[in-house]
Amino acid sequence: MPKHVDPEARRRLVVDALFRVVVRDGLQRTSLRAVAAEAELNIGSLRHYFASQHDLMHFAMQSMLDRVGGRLLDHIERIGDLSRYPRTEQLRLTADLLAELLPLDDSRRAEVTVFLDFNTATRTNPAFHELSHQAAEGSRRLVHRVLTRLDATGTLRPDLDLAIETERLTALLDGLGLSAVLHPELLAPHTCVDALITHLGGLSLPSEAPSTEAPSGAR
Repeated sequence: MPKHVDPEARRRLVVDALFRVVVRDGLQRTSLRAVAAEAELNIGSLRHYFASQHDLMHFAMQSMLDRVGGRLLDHIERIGDLSRYPRTEQLRLTADLLAELLPLDDSRRAEVTVFLDFNTATRTNPAFHELSHQAAEGSRRLVHRVLTRLDATGTLRPDLDLAIETERLTALLDGLGLSAVLHPELLAPHTCVDALITHLGGLSLPSEAPSTEAPSGAR
């Protein structure tokens, strides 16, 4: 009787192995053979997911987006109605949510590394442009949604232009992610979170200041 293979479990195995190889070798130098060896599978088993370097890179990026997107949705659901929290807690919870996009642990570091490597490849390979654009657009939608929720509770200053603040906060997240991957010895996880909380505090009404306590797992 043939051995039953759980497709979802196999996919997680492949994705985890792929991310480990990307972190170690870089996405553009990641080969099908290296991923198969890392996952302890034969190459034929991986053909179900990708048959070429192009497919492998696309699969890595899409898997990263799926992981992060699912985790963000779960996080938003756990927070629930933001207005039921005190203002300082709203800011801390918002920082905690946005920290899902930062390389604060091994899992998120792998995701951000895949993201950076993929976007580097996109600059010279138009075949990847659509997925890269999707990721950039998704980040901005998330940040705008987060700021809109804070604004609806009366936490933010009334003079803010949310479109401009979306770009500023997105740029901060991008910069922190890049620096923390390239120079982890200079930018510790708790420093990333402190910078994020301080930025959000600067957008809030003067009478309230956010706690600088880092989200769980950041220290």
